[in-house]
Amino acid sequence: MADVAALAGVSSQTVSRVSNGDPAVIDSTRQKVLDAMKELGYRPNSAARALKRGEFRAIGVITMGLSSTGNVRTLEAIAGSAARAGYAVTLIPLDAPTQDNVRGAFTRLDELAVDAVVLIMEVHLLDTTAPTLPPHVKVVVVDSDATGRFPVVDTDQRQGARTAVQHLLDLGHETVWHVSGPEESFAADRRSDAWQAVLREEGRRVPPAQRGDWTPESGYRAGLRLAEEADCTAVFVANDQMALGVLRAFHERGLRVPQDVSVVGFDDIAEAASFIPPLTTMRQDFARVGELCVDAALRELRGETVTGVRLVPTTLVERASTAAPRPGAAATRRRAGGRH
Repeated sequence: MADVAALAGVSSQTVSRVSNGDPAVIDSTRQKVLDAMKELGYRPNSAARALKRGEFRAIGVITMGLSSTGNVRTLEAIAGSAARAGYAVTLIPLDAPTQDNVRGAFTRLDELAVDAVVLIMEVHLLDTTAPTLPPHVKVVVVDSDATGRFPVVDTDQRQGARTAVQHLLDLGHETVWHVSGPEESFAADRRSDAWQAVLREEGRRVPPAQRGDWTPESGYRAGLRLAEEADCTAVFVANDQMALGVLRAFHERGLRVPQDVSVVGFDDIAEAASFIPPLTTMRQDFARVGELCVDAALRELRGETVTGVRLVPTTLVERASTAAPRPGAAATRRRAGGRH
């Protein structure tokens, strides 16, 4: 640093400020320092700077299920928001949500030197109690019921599901069938609970839910079963990938969407607008979830008290897969034995 300062004709403190990205340094001076760094091959030692300042400018992320659209897009949003704040992201994926695995992930992140951790747990911990975490680690939880212990950021799953079901009822459907996500998923539970709640509040029959696992294949199997239900004129599917499988099953069974059955998904994946027909779905604002996660982590690092749940609302995106029920469609299907 002294060599850089001598070559640039500035003080060592100015070199330090340039290294740390201090905006108070005037552009001409900054350029002289950068030119001197380049000429001398000088690079700031980030590890030494971290030890000196007591911060590492890094956020760890522990997550389950990188095959899940929601988890991947949330992770992408967290990484982008962290980068804009000048932080790197270190990822620790888990193959099973056990206490030992979660505790081991925190140990690894502690060794890798991170300032805070975002915990994305798409499934319930197998143990009944939350893991014991290092006391100095700042934690933010995504999609969890850990309220009261850590700050939580989540998509408003219930609001999204309620909006989807109400949309179908407002179109005139007598009831709404449901293809749910896996039973161990918090998101699936919330969407399923909201589906049932709306139907009960409206005095409608609650059909048996069809269980899926987020994949198009499970949606296809559920769709084949629903095609046999003569009274099924509307379906709320817990994610867009399963909805794709449902659309395929209905097509194979001769059911037209939306003329015979309306379908609503959840997520608004990039491909949803290219389904046949284009899928009506609930859009999750993953970018906002990522921003709020990083914001909560940085506020904790500044010593602020961050508690409670911050919910990000969803938005109904209406496309061509929903419509009012065709008069007499259910009766026609009943006479045909549940299908065309």
